[in-house]
Amino acid sequence: MRRICVVLMTICLTLGCMAQQFEKDVFTTASGKKLTITCIKHASIMMEYDGKVIYFDPVTNLEPRTDFTTWPKANFIFVTHEHHDHFDSMALTELRRNYTVIYCNHNVYTQWGSGYVLANGDKAEVCENITVEAVPAYNTTAGREKFHPKGRDNGYILNVEDLRIYVAGDTEDIPEMADLKDIDIAFLPCNQPYTMTVEQLVKAAKTIRPKVLFPYHYNDTPVRKVTMFLGGSGIDVRIRKYQ
Repeated sequence: MRRICVVLMTICLTLGCMAQQFEKDVFTTASGKKLTITCIKHASIMMEYDGKVIYFDPVTNLEPRTDFTTWPKANFIFVTHEHHDHFDSMALTELRRNYTVIYCNHNVYTQWGSGYVLANGDKAEVCENITVEAVPAYNTTAGREKFHPKGRDNGYILNVEDLRIYVAGDTEDIPEMADLKDIDIAFLPCNQPYTMTVEQLVKAAKTIRPKVLFPYHYNDTPVRKVTMFLGGSGIDVRIRKYQ
């Protein structure tokens, strides 16, 4: 039986001369190990599990700027696509060590010069008890397909023991979401014209039906409406600082 035990914590990290607070959510796997998810900003996420440190789309170049030299070094980094708010060579340089494995789409690989390329539908064994699958992420609204064309970018489903975590990347409410099963934690983007409207996000959430939903990549979108629209759905909506 899946068990999700959640604790919200706030920590302080000193970045240069400025102290910032970062929200954390802690989940418990079936074996009793902890998965800790730290909200960094926008689409940047850190996860920690069993001594491993995992990042999604770490970037320094969005306000507030992030000095990743002060953060834990990465075992694994997942980059969804090459846009500047998802792929930042400085962040990768600051976080990687000789043991770091970077998973990305083809365009990021071409620009960065190394990494493990995953195309839509590809799967990989990341390490013991962790696997990943790359899933589609693209625009469907007429005139917006150019931002994220079908087949280029990735979302990721990370399986950590029994926990299934969907990090959607930049996408709209695409038909392939109906194929996603047993999602425990979902990160869904919400800022048109690049990703989803609030209404699209709500539709996507009702399709995927995660146990816990983090709207992210939302800039100035009024994402608290998501909580209202999903009231009574059984989905635990958590608003964190993912502007």
